[in-house]
Amino acid sequence: MKKLLFAGILMTTTFILVAQSTDKMWHNKKCAVVLTYDDAIFEHLDNALPVLDSLQLKATFYLTANTAKYRINDWRKVAADMHELGNHTLFHPCVGAGRAWVKPEYDMDNYTVQRMVDEIKMTNGFLEALDGKKERTFAFTCGDMKVKDSSFIDLLKDDFIAARAVRHEMHTIDKINLYNIDCYVVNGESAIQLEQWVKKAMETNSLLVILFHGVGGGNSLNVSLNDHREFLSYLKQNENDIWIAPLIEVAKYIKVYQAKHL
Repeated sequence: MKKLLFAGILMTTTFILVAQSTDKMWHNKKCAVVLTYDDAIFEHLDNALPVLDSLQLKATFYLTANTAKYRINDWRKVAADMHELGNHTLFHPCVGAGRAWVKPEYDMDNYTVQRMVDEIKMTNGFLEALDGKKERTFAFTCGDMKVKDSSFIDLLKDDFIAARAVRHEMHTIDKINLYNIDCYVVNGESAIQLEQWVKKAMETNSLLVILFHGVGGGNSLNVSLNDHREFLSYLKQNENDIWIAPLIEVAKYIKVYQAKHL
C-alpha cells in the first residue's frame, strides 16, 4: 500500500514538474509572439513604429529592397532602435498564376533558382549596409517556396538563421521547422480577434508569428490603426506571460533548445 501511495505521489509530482516546465518554455513565459511587418510599406514607418516604440515592443520588418530604398535613412534608424531588418527579397517575386498583380519580369515561374538565390543574397548586402549585421532571417514572398519545382532555401541555409512561411498555424518549440516557420496573416481582424490568437498560443505554449501588411492603409491586407494599437497594448499588458521579440532572437532560442533536447 505504501509503495502504491509513494508511486502515486511520485507520478503526480513528475506530472506537475513537467507541466510547469512546459508552461514556462519560452524564457519562463507561456508563449512567444513575434510581430512581423512585410514589404517595407511606408505605413509601417509612419503608423506602426510610433506605437511599437511607445510601448517599447520590438518587431521584425521584412524589407523588399526595391521599396526600402526610398526611405533608407528611416530604415537605418529602425535598426538602430533594435528592431530586426529581415530579408524579403530584392523585387518581391511571386508565382504569377492566379495573381494578376505580379509583373511578368517578377513572376517566379520566369526565374531560375540561381537568379532567386543571387537576388536574395544581394538583398542581404543591402540590409548589412543599413544595420551592419550579418545574421539574418528570411520571409518567403507570397509564401512561395519553390522556383518551378525546385526549392531554393536549402542553398541559403548558411545565409539565414530561419525563414518564415505564411500558413495559418502555430507550434510548440519541439515541432518548429526553423526554415519553414508558420505565421498568421492579418487581414481585417479586430483587436479582439488578434487577442484570441495570442490566448491560443498561451494555452498551447506555442510560438505565434503574426504578419502585418497594411497598418491603417498601404495594402489591401490591412489592420485599422485603432485595432493595431489596441492589440499591441494588450500584448504589453500581458508581457509577464508572453515573450515578445524579433524573429531572429526567437529563432536563436529555438535552435539552442532543439540542439539540446531533440
